[in-house]
Amino acid sequence: MRVLLLLLALLPLQAWAQPLVVGAVLPLSGQLADLAADMQRALVLWQESRNAAGGLLGRRVELKLLDDRSEALASTRLYEQLIDTERAALLLGPFGSAASVSAAAVAERRRRVLVNVTGVMGNVHRAGTRYVFQVPAPVAAYGEGALAIVRSTGYQRLHVVARNDPGSLEAAAQLVERAAAAGLEPGPVESVPAGAGDYAVQIAKARARDAQAWIAFGQPEDAANMVKSFKRIGYAPWLFLAQGAAEPRFLKLVGQDAEFVLGVSPYEEAFRTRGNREFVEAWRKRWSTDPGAMAATAYASLLVLEEAVRKAGTVESERLRAALAALDTETPIGTYRVDARGGQTGVKPAMVQIVAGRREIVWPESLATAKWRLPYPRWDERKPLVAQ
Repeated sequence: MRVLLLLLALLPLQAWAQPLVVGAVLPLSGQLADLAADMQRALVLWQESRNAAGGLLGRRVELKLLDDRSEALASTRLYEQLIDTERAALLLGPFGSAASVSAAAVAERRRRVLVNVTGVMGNVHRAGTRYVFQVPAPVAAYGEGALAIVRSTGYQRLHVVARNDPGSLEAAAQLVERAAAAGLEPGPVESVPAGAGDYAVQIAKARARDAQAWIAFGQPEDAANMVKSFKRIGYAPWLFLAQGAAEPRFLKLVGQDAEFVLGVSPYEEAFRTRGNREFVEAWRKRWSTDPGAMAATAYASLLVLEEAVRKAGTVESERLRAALAALDTETPIGTYRVDARGGQTGVKPAMVQIVAGRREIVWPESLATAKWRLPYPRWDERKPLVAQ
């Protein structure tokens, strides 16, 4: 009897001794390593907090991170290694859409659940995809807030500009398609090369159409160069939205000329979403810095995976797949909800506007910290900001 009781007492210890391996492929070295650093930190933060709370399914969580050396094509081989050699029970997607496409192919072929952390391009989730589940908003949703604001103002004619890269072009094409379906006049997408410094040609075309809204997709440097061209030429559309204007370095590039520009933001620390305040506090305590969009999205992905595992009661692929497909939950970046392909439909990037040198959330209304200010003011009507 004593032996039996001893064996029963040892069972929890044995379960804890058998770790639950969570595997991911990241650029731990190479040119993308710095960009992906916050994704790795988010994984570590989650692992530490989960183990401190008793693990997952009564088992200690162990991270197994493999280095793709910033080479997207390495994902196929490394995810096979995570499954066959490292015995990873749970899989997180890699860094970037290109690597995510390769990882998704492995997941589908091996019938293993993969939570997509960073793959935002449409080609990651194709018809028939069953085992890959997206947490971040797809690029196709980047223009939804812009379209909502345009429609609420009654503006009709849009001028849409996109940096010549796949993500920006996909976002712009989706916006044009939805705008046309809504009865607006978007015109064709104006594709511009990376690093374009002069937008005089695009401004002339916008003026010729008497465009009321200028909507652009690209990087902070693109948004900054548009502002400089606007100011030099004296052009001011009624609404000016540039995706990259939501990033802090946009403000550094143009200073006070950033005022009243709208931008697209996947995440803000001010989001009043479930668990966000706790996440921000934990991140600051652990890493002595503020979390950005990559950190929040990676952490949200782990929270989604954790909740699905709890609902399934197992890490067995078919039951976990069913749990993720049916899951509807709020995370620090917004609502996780997916379609039949596993593509995200709940999370929507926020719209922010630069007001008095700060980023204010102006859409969606449920997260807003301020009301948007339109029309975008003419250059001769502006007054210098007074230092507080």
